[in-house]
Amino acid sequence: MTAPLDQISTAIAARKTGSVRLMVAISGAPASGKSTLSDRLHRHLGGDEAGVVVVPMDGFHLDNALLRDRDLLPRKGAPQTFDFRGFHHMLSHIRADDGPVCIPVFDRTLDLSRGSARIVSPDHRIILIEGNYLLLQQAPWPDLAPLFDLTVFLDTPLETLEARLIHRWLDHGHDATSARARALSNDIPNARLVQGNSRPADIIVNGNG
Repeated sequence: MTAPLDQISTAIAARKTGSVRLMVAISGAPASGKSTLSDRLHRHLGGDEAGVVVVPMDGFHLDNALLRDRDLLPRKGAPQTFDFRGFHHMLSHIRADDGPVCIPVFDRTLDLSRGSARIVSPDHRIILIEGNYLLLQQAPWPDLAPLFDLTVFLDTPLETLEARLIHRWLDHGHDATSARARALSNDIPNARLVQGNSRPADIIVNGNG
């Protein structure tokens, strides 16, 4: 993982202009390794003390009750199950750099978003935004493009994603049959959408590591 971290760090340094805030999009399919890469890059760049913060898109999952009312709960994680306008609004405020911004963070154990769980402060100058659909070329997601200064995409084989996703559901208490069904019925279609319909990124990282 060191080589990709160095590559991204070099690209960040090349695009950083004085004290101007830099917004980095880290995208990829479910289970491609976005969170792991973001966390490692955060530490590699010096963490919060060095003015670096991670902003996950997952905090904008619609609540399960809303998804249930809209018959979308089985599709949780698909593009239409996120609060895009809220996410865009938050990123626009971070881009404006006019004060602290409270952001929600998704709690995978509780399966819900915790509002105002993290703060992007004026001291944060490098913003690492991670999510599945940051580069998706389907409306309304292209509206995010002007907010990013650098884009990164994790390219991970579908067979690797499938194995990771099944393992994820096993870790959440599903048996082997149920875990495989959850992965193949929703997660893998979402992965195919991301891999087949995302715009080219500035940096492509092998997510098979």
